[in-house]
Amino acid sequence: MRKLKNSELERLSVDDFKSSQKTPLIIILDNIRSLNNIGSVFRTSDAFLVEKIYLCGITATPPHKDIHKTALGSTDTVNWEYAKNTLDLITKLQAKNVKIAAIEQAENAIMLNSFKPEANTTYALIFGNEVKGVAQDAVSASDLVIEIPQFGTKHSLNISVSCGVVVWDIFSKLKM
Repeated sequence: MRKLKNSELERLSVDDFKSSQKTPLIIILDNIRSLNNIGSVFRTSDAFLVEKIYLCGITATPPHKDIHKTALGSTDTVNWEYAKNTLDLITKLQAKNVKIAAIEQAENAIMLNSFKPEANTTYALIFGNEVKGVAQDAVSASDLVIEIPQFGTKHSLNISVSCGVVVWDIFSKLKM
């Protein structure tokens, strides 16, 4: 086997990306502190054609060198917007028939491996602060909670890792 060169990967141009059909997924970052985590979420969102990212509360916005370091240009491809208040954003998206899913450990959470996305439905996935997780008021306002099953000793995954796991899982289920 031989590793492929970047020129052999047949990736979309920025213009082709912007005009391509997107995966019906929206990412909501609820008070994320780490600029590297934010950049990583942009890069994952680019990889799986996520519709949009909302940066809420204290979450920093591009342009910023530390976001750019991990985003590697995906802040230029993925549609994003700043929203000061996560709860107001949830209400706005629900009015547009977007299903809100908090990615959190909570009562009555659906395990990710058991989650079956509905056809013709756009989902907004809320990922929370590195220490406190998704704010309780955002969890309470969500239509559902999805939990990533974990089997080790730690209580959680890094937010950028959680985003990669959840987006890949839902993307793969939607494309089947």
